[in-house]
Amino acid sequence: MARMRRAIPLLLILVAGAAYAGTDRDAVAVVLDDWHKAASTADEERYFGHLTADAVFMGTDVTERWVGKAFREFAHPHFASGKGWTFVPRSRNVMLHRDVAWFDEVLDSASYGECRGTGVLRKVKGGWKIVHYNLTIPIPNDLAKDIVWLIRSKKR
Repeated sequence: MARMRRAIPLLLILVAGAAYAGTDRDAVAVVLDDWHKAASTADEERYFGHLTADAVFMGTDVTERWVGKAFREFAHPHFASGKGWTFVPRSRNVMLHRDVAWFDEVLDSASYGECRGTGVLRKVKGGWKIVHYNLTIPIPNDLAKDIVWLIRSKKR
């Protein structure tokens, strides 16, 4: 009986910790979902409101690495013309450690087909913010050599 009384507080801590992690996972998912929705409706303020000031965005081209204001300067003409981009999350994995969350997600795009996004969020005053995002177009292994050949032949 004494063992059980000692185990109950530990069990309560574990359950509370799991519930807290679930809440944070949900909060991260809400941020990412809203970020994608803001892009699809060309809502520049909402979109960039989900990023930290020093956030890094990496696009599908090797030259696309934007930090902070540079990404907003790149994206502004698209948003200003009312043309955002639409990536619809199909699945997502979120991992947490204290005030840091990292994730990977599979996205659908009418333009690019199946894509993958990976990134990091940091919990700041007021909620979670995206610190780093990397958008990729996964290449099936059986097509990889052909794609590499195409890329190399274009660089010549």
